[in-house]
Amino acid sequence: MNTQMIDGKLIAQTIKDELKVKVETLKNQGLTPGLAVILVGENPASQVYVSNKKKACEYIGIKSFSYELPSETTEKEVLELVETLNNDSAVHGILVQLPLPKHMDEQKIILKIDPVKDVDGFHPYNVGALSIGLNGLVSCTPAGVIELLKRTNIEIQGKNCVVVGRSNIVGKPVSLLLLREHGTVTICHSRTKNLHAVVGQADIVIAAVGIAKFISGSMLKPGAVVIDVGINRDENGKLCGDVDFESCKGIASHITPVPGGVGPMTIAMLMHNCVLAAKNQGGF
Repeated sequence: MNTQMIDGKLIAQTIKDELKVKVETLKNQGLTPGLAVILVGENPASQVYVSNKKKACEYIGIKSFSYELPSETTEKEVLELVETLNNDSAVHGILVQLPLPKHMDEQKIILKIDPVKDVDGFHPYNVGALSIGLNGLVSCTPAGVIELLKRTNIEIQGKNCVVVGRSNIVGKPVSLLLLREHGTVTICHSRTKNLHAVVGQADIVIAAVGIAKFISGSMLKPGAVVIDVGINRDENGKLCGDVDFESCKGIASHITPVPGGVGPMTIAMLMHNCVLAAKNQGGF
């Protein structure tokens, strides 16, 4: 079987180009979407993410507000900053870059963000809205997974979808989104018995377990679609996903690479959420 690569970079670029046009229209109507990003401390990976988010904002025409705070900043100061941004009408999206330093309670800070400005989709209000089918802001990586499938014309309805991983950031929300698209969903994790057998039934496999090359070609049903959400380092320190890419080639019908698959989609969907939040708040 000829395995088709799903190019996340290309699809993300298409989404950003579509958003650029939307933002141009909104600006002509007097609304400039604004995104505030709070980064506490000197985590190098977080610094890279924040710089990528700024670049994406600039490309699309979203005004970006950046708060880069030293790691000794107190939790109280961050909560006060979030409150100020909640009340700032020029800011439509607020994102607190995780992980936060150890002395801060992440949940407490996420709870402080106004749900209409929670472009990461982590606030319990938005998670709850997703679980009962109301409109809300959906977390970016799971939303990106669904966009990848849709824009590659992969049918989700009625398909056996197996999600490996049950995190609040990917596993659970992506399962709810697949259900919303009428997929038949099984969630697996480290304690699932006969994981091989369960994955072997899947038409669509979403790997979000955080273990390098955990899903191998021998586990797949021929023709399965494989979406790899993992970002790990292999034994040579090279970036790799949760899927053993080489062993899946020739078995999977479609597969996402790491890097260049789900990663670029996360930022594209963050931009999408920011534009959506601006429209909601501006009454468009």
